[in-house]
Amino acid sequence: MQRSSTLKRNPLVVAAADNPAPSILSLSNSSLDAFSSDPIFSPFLTPDFNPTQFSTTALSSGSAASRIEKLQEGLRLLDTQLRHEVISRHQDLLQQLSSIKAAETSLSSLRASVSSLQSSVRRVRSEISDPHRIISTQTLQLNNLHSTSLLLQGTIRTLRLIQKLRSLVDSQPEASKWDLSKAAQLHCEILTLYKEAHLSGIDVVDVELKWVVDIGARIRDEGMTVLEKGLESLNQPEVGLGLQVFYNLGELRPTVDTLISKYEKIGVKSLSTALDMKSISVGAGGYGGGGPGGVQRHGTPQIGGGAKAREALWKRMSNCMDHLHSVVLAVWHLQRVLSKKRDPFTHVLLLDEVTQEGDPLLTDRVWDALVKSFASQIKSAFTASSFVKEIFTLGFPKLLTMVENLLERISRDTDVKGVTPALTSQGKEQLVASIEIFQTAFLSFCLSKLLDLVNSVFPMSSRGSVPSKEQISRILSRIQEEIESVQLDAHLTILVLREINKALLLLAERAEYQISAGPEARQITGPATPAQLKNFTLCQHLQEVHSRVSSMVASLPSVASEALSLSLGTIYNVAGDSVTSLFQSMLDRLQSCILQIHDQNFGSHGVDAITDNNASPYMEELQKSILHFRSEFLSRLLPSSSSSGSISSTTETICTKLVRSMASRVLVSFIRHASLVRPLSESGKLRMARDMAEIELSVSQNLYPVEQLGAPYRALRAFRPVIFLETSQLGSSPLLRDLPPSVVLHHLYTRGPDDLQSPLQRNKLTPLQYSLWMDSQGEDQIWKGIKATLDDYAAKVGARGDKEFTPVYPLMIKLGESLLGNAS
Repeated sequence: MQRSSTLKRNPLVVAAADNPAPSILSLSNSSLDAFSSDPIFSPFLTPDFNPTQFSTTALSSGSAASRIEKLQEGLRLLDTQLRHEVISRHQDLLQQLSSIKAAETSLSSLRASVSSLQSSVRRVRSEISDPHRIISTQTLQLNNLHSTSLLLQGTIRTLRLIQKLRSLVDSQPEASKWDLSKAAQLHCEILTLYKEAHLSGIDVVDVELKWVVDIGARIRDEGMTVLEKGLESLNQPEVGLGLQVFYNLGELRPTVDTLISKYEKIGVKSLSTALDMKSISVGAGGYGGGGPGGVQRHGTPQIGGGAKAREALWKRMSNCMDHLHSVVLAVWHLQRVLSKKRDPFTHVLLLDEVTQEGDPLLTDRVWDALVKSFASQIKSAFTASSFVKEIFTLGFPKLLTMVENLLERISRDTDVKGVTPALTSQGKEQLVASIEIFQTAFLSFCLSKLLDLVNSVFPMSSRGSVPSKEQISRILSRIQEEIESVQLDAHLTILVLREINKALLLLAERAEYQISAGPEARQITGPATPAQLKNFTLCQHLQEVHSRVSSMVASLPSVASEALSLSLGTIYNVAGDSVTSLFQSMLDRLQSCILQIHDQNFGSHGVDAITDNNASPYMEELQKSILHFRSEFLSRLLPSSSSSGSISSTTETICTKLVRSMASRVLVSFIRHASLVRPLSESGKLRMARDMAEIELSVSQNLYPVEQLGAPYRALRAFRPVIFLETSQLGSSPLLRDLPPSVVLHHLYTRGPDDLQSPLQRNKLTPLQYSLWMDSQGEDQIWKGIKATLDDYAAKVGARGDKEFTPVYPLMIKLGESLLGNAS
């Protein structure tokens, strides 16, 4: 059955199955296919068929006889299948048999050929074995002769080089006079040839090699001496010679690395020594557990040694800055020569032998190490030594100056055209940033001192107390000291000014809290009250602070002034607020006096009015008020140099500005109301001219020099002759340029008929109401009100049937349009 399964899978069987065959073959195939599904025959088709297990199963089932018959029937079927396979494949089988016979014939012929080949190989081997042995022996001899020849050549060349080196050395007894570059080149060639030619073990060479090694050590020592001497004196030829020696020795990169490490250690050691409080105290007067000048825990000197330790610390820091300068300069000089020096034979740039692409510059390597060490030492000193912390905090400007001077010196000394500088801007910022911890402490201490002064001068617990002039002077002196201590450094100056700005804001806040308000602060009829005197004192103190601080920063850059702009502006406003209500009350009183001009009779034509040289009653009252204000209030507020007379323009203060504003307003108000007076006779004009002279004199003597008031004064001086001009002359008068258009137009109402009403009359307003309205309007709006009255007048004339207008009407129309046109 297994063989039948094999036949089913055989390609020949499959091919035969594809051809037409007798029906009995098809029947047999179908029978064989049934074996795979038959429970008895299917186990025979499995690869792991076990006869013993099959027999045991058949015997135990009780139907062994039936299974035997079944198996015999299967055997018969298989025999029948095999017979049909042989018959159907008869031709193929015969062909396969012919192929086998032909293969046997070919194999017989091949055996004969292989035997003949083997005999030929044996004959050739016997003929060439002797020549091969001879060639191998002679080749070995030739190789040995060649190796010996090369060894002799290397030995001879090495001995010659040694002889050259010996001659060079013997020519000068002192190593400093040797041709170090050539000696280094010979030394390197000798050692290189010794290694490449494998001369170890040759006695004549080994004996000389000991001397060569000793000479090499002397060449290195002398080369390092020359190199270090050149770096110390910044001598390029000496540095170039030293570098060339080590390049010829083949040791340039390790030598440069050694030098860089050496300079890094020098700088780091200098920093640690400078901030070593134990050594500082010992050098300043002894060190001990409790003796005078000793250092207690946390590095705080005892009584008697603080001053010396402080001086020693600053001296050590100064020496440290010098050491750092020399270290950075030496490394930069080394880098400079490396970047310029080329080997005279290979033309290789020495810097390319030391650094590779992407490596940091030598100066950057050293600087980074120094900055890290400096930052670490500074931080350690800040946290571990209260004495160093105090010295560097109080003397931070000095510490910063040292650091910036170091950076400036390095930048200046390495500023060479065509050469990379030693420091970058980022490197400089890193060193400055390392001391920011003391900068923060310094600024905090500065602010604390200023705030303590302000709190002592303006205690929160007492509102009624007013600081003395000496207390204010102490604050200003402290501010000046702080500015002067840092004025050499622009950036630190700005930082200190910001702290001063905070203190000044607190000062303004406390001063504002002390200002008195209410009726007592605004009264103007009697002598100055205590509340007013207190406000005057506060105002003067704030004026002094504003003036002195402004003068302190006047010589500084504009950015310094900007740092204090907020606090100075606040102080200015608070100083003004302390007396603003008083000035407003005084101005209201003076304007109320001026308003009384409308109660006077300027239209009379009597002889008495012409010959009367006395001032008008309202003017006398105005003068009395000005004198009272001067004696009781202004004399206490204005500078002492102007207390007995008018104010000088050179002593401009907050109060003088308020006085100037009040004086200007008085003149403007007087001119306005004088232009509104109606009617105005010739005698009235003379009287008004006298009033103008009186007010000019009174204001100039007691308030402010009128010639320095500008436009209001020019208007007052122009209005006096204008009132005496004929109406026909007004249109072409140059005096109109100094007068506001509204003043000229209002004055022209006095020259017109009664039915030409002014806006004051037309709207039935009081002089005060109309004046307040004019304050809130521009000249164009005032002209619109005047134009309305002119239109009403024209309508009335037209209604009466009159054909002519008063001469004032066309003049007012013309002047209004032209004056407003010029003003715009």
